[in-house]
Amino acid sequence: MKNLFLTTLFLFVAIGATKAQSTDTFFKEADVFFKTYVSNGRVNYKAIAASPDGLNNLLKQAEGIKVSENNAAEFQSFWINAYNLTVIKGILVEYPVKSPLDIKGFFDKTTRDVGGKSITLNDIENKLLRAKFPQEARFHFVLVCAGLGCPPIINSAYTPGALEKQLQKQTEIALNNPNFIRVKGTKVQLSQIFEWYKGDFTQNGSEIDYINKFRKEALPKKSKVSYYAYDWTLNQTK
Repeated sequence: MKNLFLTTLFLFVAIGATKAQSTDTFFKEADVFFKTYVSNGRVNYKAIAASPDGLNNLLKQAEGIKVSENNAAEFQSFWINAYNLTVIKGILVEYPVKSPLDIKGFFDKTTRDVGGKSITLNDIENKLLRAKFPQEARFHFVLVCAGLGCPPIINSAYTPGALEKQLQKQTEIALNNPNFIRVKGTKVQLSQIFEWYKGDFTQNGSEIDYINKFRKEALPKKSKVSYYAYDWTLNQTK
């Protein structure tokens, strides 16, 4: 009986160690990938297309990784990276293209095997991240859809230990960027992200209230809000 208990305990620890190792390896290799192919918020799709093994190996790893929402930081970090990598892969399949919208079903129809699931990009965003963590509107500033209208993609992986700082930093960068939040007196033009996901940003006040939590220079509370057209031009390096 004692031997059975010890064997079971050993297997439990071994499985846990394997899982931890697999996510740790994934985060480290994803970090190397982003540092190699992302600069100034843009992706060098041409270079990845010429040498796709790194991306393909990362996504192969991601197929078998399973994370629990009980470990929120690991879960969120994995799926944010998985989303951004899957977007890049989707572009590469059809590259060269001028926009992700040139690819039929890019967000809502095409499924890929990630995290033990066959899943679309919209499912990652809406069913795994927004639905499970409804108070976390900062996702919108780290999930990058391959269009220039998105906040810029960073040249590092999101990791559990750094996630809170990364979410905060990217949100602050976006909401203090005069090209992203366009201010003219009391008139404020917002990205259509705020129009499409308005409920995420108005859970505890107005859109302006949300934005001002991250602004160095607060917007007038009675600002007249409108939305500018989203730029779906591909976020590729020049």
